[in-house]
Amino acid sequence: MQKTLLAVDRFSTWFGKVFAWLAVALTALISWEVFSRYVLNEPHAWVLDAQIMLYGTLFMTAGAYTLSKNGHVRGDVLYGFFRPRTQATIDLVLYIVFFLPGVLALTWAGWTFGQESLAMREQTFNADPIPVYPFKFVIPIAGAVLLLQGFVEIIRCVVCLREGAWPSREEDVEEVDVDQLREMVHVKDADIEARDKSLLPPAQRQEGA
Repeated sequence: MQKTLLAVDRFSTWFGKVFAWLAVALTALISWEVFSRYVLNEPHAWVLDAQIMLYGTLFMTAGAYTLSKNGHVRGDVLYGFFRPRTQATIDLVLYIVFFLPGVLALTWAGWTFGQESLAMREQTFNADPIPVYPFKFVIPIAGAVLLLQGFVEIIRCVVCLREGAWPSREEDVEEVDVDQLREMVHVKDADIEARDKSLLPPAQRQEGA
């Protein structure tokens, strides 16, 4: 069971990281358009729509990745003080009552929107139209991956209720904690103060002394 849960975590991680490269494409597209608009005096009407689609795709495909890392923001400040079984109970209820209906509706509606858009070959409304249906098909794909990861999280809740501890999950890059970083490199506040004093001019150093 644990191998299956971690396998889904790895898939969600891979899925998120693949589409994370859209951030690079989005940056390159905006930079190129700024250069083309203000240096070459050749603006492109379709770039704004492309930017919105790229950002929307990046946003939607990050959902399953973030859920697999337990990275979504929690509104309850007391949650962290609860026992694992209490946390699992709350999560399980929320997944069943809110998550599953919402994501199922998103996936179903997204598939309908994508089919309708493809049938009419929907395009943007500007001087240089670009197709919309590829972007709309991202909605059900991202929703399906998020739904898969959601089922994994529900299983984790059940396991936690049974065993009293959260099962492990796939690890990934985390934000650097300054205090932990200091402990790793054995740096103390006194060392930082000594370094700052050494950077001061001699006159200020004597005044501080």
